[in-house]
Amino acid sequence: MTPLPAPLGGSELVAWRLDQSKYATTWDSGEGAFLVGGRWNSRGVRAVYCSIDPATAILEVAVHKGFRALDMVPHVMTAATIDPVGVFVVEPGTVPNLNWLRPGIPSAGQQAFGDELLAKHRFVVIPSVVSTASWNLIFIASSAAGSYKLRSQEPFALDTRIRRDAETHSRR
Repeated sequence: MTPLPAPLGGSELVAWRLDQSKYATTWDSGEGAFLVGGRWNSRGVRAVYCSIDPATAILEVAVHKGFRALDMVPHVMTAATIDPVGVFVVEPGTVPNLNWLRPGIPSAGQQAFGDELLAKHRFVVIPSVVSTASWNLIFIASSAAGSYKLRSQEPFALDTRIRRDAETHSRR
């Protein structure tokens, strides 16, 4: 369950991540980002990509794999509590190139910007490109050790109406 925001009685900062079940135990390894790079890291950097809410975590995976994969391949939703000390928030207006906040293939400059942020800060909160009103949280496990803790891992079940709706629209 998503924790309530502080004004409503919540007190935790939680990062959410959706992985294939077979990778659940290595959720914070950054292996995928290490092998191929990501939007905010170059290849060779073990960035762990999470979201500040579970819905954005789902969309972040769906944009790359599609809802069919979320329906057909077992996934696990991971929640981790984050120590808010050491969290750096990147406001949209401070990103050197606003095109980096739009869908597309990341540039080497964008990845270098992210690498620099990750080298300076334990956690980086940055706008989501998939859900522009949402935030992602990125970190390198070895740099953030002791500042985050696994809260839960639960099997993920896609609401199959999403897939049915997508198939219906694709036939029109």
